[in-house]
This record gives sequence, structure tokens and C-alpha cells, in this order.
Amino acid sequence: MSARPDLNIRHLSPAFRTFCGDRALEVLPRELARVGATRAVMICSPSVAAQAGPMRRLHEVLGDRLVGQFDGVEEHSPLPAVEHARALLQECGADAVIAVGGGSAVVTARAATILLAENAGVRTLCTQRVDGKLVSPKLSAPKLPQWVVPSSPTTAYAKAGAAVRDTQTGERLALYDPKARAQGVVLDPGFALTAPPRLCWSAALNAFSMAVEGLQSRHVDPLADALLAHALRAVVTWLPRVADRPLDAIPRLQLMLAAIMSGQGTDHTGGGLAQALSHAIGPRSQVANGVVEALLLPHAMRFNAPVVGDRLAGIADYLGLADRATGAVIASIENLLDEFGVPRRLRDVGVAKESLDEIVEHAMGDWAITAGPRMPEADDVREILRRAW
Repeated sequence: MSARPDLNIRHLSPAFRTFCGDRALEVLPRELARVGATRAVMICSPSVAAQAGPMRRLHEVLGDRLVGQFDGVEEHSPLPAVEHARALLQECGADAVIAVGGGSAVVTARAATILLAENAGVRTLCTQRVDGKLVSPKLSAPKLPQWVVPSSPTTAYAKAGAAVRDTQTGERLALYDPKARAQGVVLDPGFALTAPPRLCWSAALNAFSMAVEGLQSRHVDPLADALLAHALRAVVTWLPRVADRPLDAIPRLQLMLAAIMSGQGTDHTGGGLAQALSHAIGPRSQVANGVVEALLLPHAMRFNAPVVGDRLAGIADYLGLADRATGAVIASIENLLDEFGVPRRLRDVGVAKESLDEIVEHAMGDWAITAGPRMPEADDVREILRRAW
């Protein structure tokens, strides 16, 4: 009689409502009414605010329920922008938040609601290293309900955390609170077409990379694997079509659905090494975090390979690869990234060699690095970066 396999799972699915289609925006008034909200504030970037047609439709749908708009979102969610968004939420007496745009809008909205509710400085609320371990303080105050109307396929809309950038030190300060998770996402074709194809491309690379890293996790969860495997296949199928059919919303909406699945799946499996490194490198490069993450993905896979051979074979199955050997799977991922147009070297995306030591320091303080199947030491990270540079 064979031994019983070890399959101990704790899989909790947070409430999250997804709406997609030509009339998806029309659900927002009902969603606000469902939680008793009458004073919503919109948070977006200047480029999204300038999209006259889609924004006019959103304003018409919300009517007098919309009491304010912050359109100062910046890439990487710098702390000053987040503080300004928090101040507007307070000034307007907001009882709901609607993030419109890409990952920076989602993160800025989430971080602003946390700072508003907790009424404390970000240094008090962020994840910190205590006795050599990363610890996230318990944030107990109720948070404003949030919805996301995305313009790009970012995994951020499915997450409970937010990270802001301290512009003075360059640090990435992580805020984690399950109560700050969005109520749901509204996928509108008009907003999906507002993002330049290149932005859609870079955001989808994040969804792809996170799915690959999640599928290597030491936390084996078939329910999460199903989400991640479908996300992986969806990106491979639909990402090339964004460039081929730039005026067609369907590929973009399919990638947004893939991003939801990748984000939700990695909630259960955790992040990974490439994700943590991209957080530290992104602001020091000339490209979006998703591009950096994809560039580093094969390097992270090689580092993890000694402990995830069976999981890599599973990725081969999900992608329909004939060769399930570790080296062949990593090579196939590299070939896919080449087809996607991902750069191969950090120097090619503007990362200075002199910044690598600082990147190592910041990456070792990133929560995502603790979730990988193999925990690196600082010297391991330094060597990975050297090879990638």
C-alpha cells in the first residue's frame, strides 16, 4: 500500500466581484449602494484623466456619487503623491474609492486608504525587519471600500498589499492589510483601450512572471495552480495579439482576466525572487517593473532549480512542452520571453552597475523574497544580478 501523499491545504478565497463587458461600468452605482457608499473619490493618473470619452462615461455613470477626483498618480507610487491622495480623501469625506488606470493607481489608492484609516505615518505602518525577520504590523482600523476600473492587466487589483516609494531614500515601504483589498474590478473595453500597447505589454509580463514563480512555490495548492496555469496559457495566447490588433479590446480584456488569476493564485503561493528584485530595480531602470521581472525570471528559475525540479516539469505540462527536463523548461521560458520582446540584460534597460549593491540591500528587505522556494543570501542575489547585468 503506497504512502498517503502530503496534501495539507488552507485555501481561503476573499470576496472579489468581477464584471466585464460593454455595460460593466453600469454596475458601479449598484456596487456603491451595496455597501451604503454615497461619496466616492476617484484616483487616477494625469494620462488616464485626459481620456475624454471613457472618463465622461464614468462620470455620467457615477453622477453625484462622485465627490472628488485625484489625478496625480505617479509611477511607482511615490509617498508624496500617496499623501496628497490621502488628504483629498479626508477633505472630501470619502466613503468609497475608485482606482482608475494601471498598477500605480491601484497601489496609490490602496495605500492612501490605509494611511487615512490608520492616521499614522508610513514608517509606523510598513513592514519592517525585526530580529532578522520581516514583520508586518497588524493594521486594525476599518478601510474604505474600493473598486478598480483598470486600463492595463496588472496583478495589483487582486492584492491586499501596497508599496510606496520613499523618494528621499529610494526605499520601497510595504503596507499590508487584507481589509484594504478591493471589493472588485470592472473591466470596461473603453478603458482597456486607453493604455498604449507597450504599457499593456509590460503589465502582462508581470502577470506571466508571477504565474511562473507561483507555480514553483513550495506551497503546493492545486486550486492556486489552476488559476496560475490558466493565467500562464492566457498570456501566451493573447499577449501577441495586442500588437497585432491594437484597436481590439478583447485581447486586453483577456489579459486583464489573466492578471486577476495570476494575482489571486499568488496570494496562496506567494511571490518570488524575480518579483522582489524587480521591486528594487524598477525605479532604477528605464522600463516598467514587469519588464525587469520578466528579464530576471530565467535567472531566478536557475537559482531555484535545485529544489523545484518537479514543479518545473508541471510548468512544461501547462505549456504543452515535450521536454520536461529542468534546463529545457527554463530554455523554453527564455524563448517565450524573446518572442515577447523582453530585453536580456539589465544594462540594456538602464541599470547602472554601481547601483547593484544598493539593489541587493533593498531586495533583501522585500517581503516577496521570503516566499520563494529557496531563500537566497545577499551574496546569492549579488551573483544573480551580476549574471543578469
